Amino acid sequence: MTPQEYDYLRDFLRGQSGLDLSDDKRYLVEARLGPVARRAGIADLSALIGALKLGGDMKLRTSVVEAMTTNESSFFRDRTPFDHFKDVIVPHMLQKRATKRGIKVWCAAASTGQEPYSLAISSREDSRLNAWHLDILATDIAETVMDRGKAGIYSQFEVQRGLPIQLLVKYFTQQGDMWELDPSIRRMVRWQKQNLLANFTALGRFDVVFCRNVLIYFDRPTKTEVLSRIADALEPDGYLILGAAETVVGLSDRFEAQPNCRGLYRPLPKSAVVPAMPGLRAVGQVA
Repeated sequence: MTPQEYDYLRDFLRGQSGLDLSDDKRYLVEARLGPVARRAGIADLSALIGALKLGGDMKLRTSVVEAMTTNESSFFRDRTPFDHFKDVIVPHMLQKRATKRGIKVWCAAASTGQEPYSLAISSREDSRLNAWHLDILATDIAETVMDRGKAGIYSQFEVQRGLPIQLLVKYFTQQGDMWELDPSIRRMVRWQKQNLLANFTALGRFDVVFCRNVLIYFDRPTKTEVLSRIADALEPDGYLILGAAETVVGLSDRFEAQPNCRGLYRPLPKSAVVPAMPGLRAVGQVA
């Protein structure tokens, strides 16, 4: 793979998924796309990139994007966001949504489903939410990982990562060396393919958006654009939850951080956004 071919692949992935590959990720490309080329009967990565340039093979293009996007996930990953949901978000919603008794949640880049299912299990375990409806939408760009999530079947290794033993026994049934999630929990989650680079206004508005460990793979302008559109998708008193290594600082002026709650943000009304002074950039505006 020549430097020019690597540059083409970087541009292709950025345009298709927002993934921003650095100069030192050639080893990752070779490790992940080598198997894609072999499955497609393509000789090597140079030939694979040549096929991408032709643009006609949509299955190949999808396979490349899915192979390069990171699908790391685990149950109750980085426990803090789920504590925020239980300790901060639920009390607020119990007060503000008492009439409709429902909470709409969007888990963006949901991968194989551990995050939305963790939320579903949490709500089932929370007696305050008895007779409430938690509407969870799980989206991802990769159909293959979503298919795994819809099935709700996980390996011993996957259920051991973050899932307390009492919840494993309560909500999973062992099938040989795999574990199947209770159908009542699976039914709490709706699945839909969604690229965060594409327009997502049709998804509706949400009380809570989980968008964790996604922005770190985007370049700065893409992060700013995605955050702006998430702000538009949130109810005025909604919440955004980002990953531990992510922030809106320097990227968006559409959110305010919640004190003492790492990764938790509230949307600001557009009227509260301070316009930039002439000759200056607004916070989050990219030159």
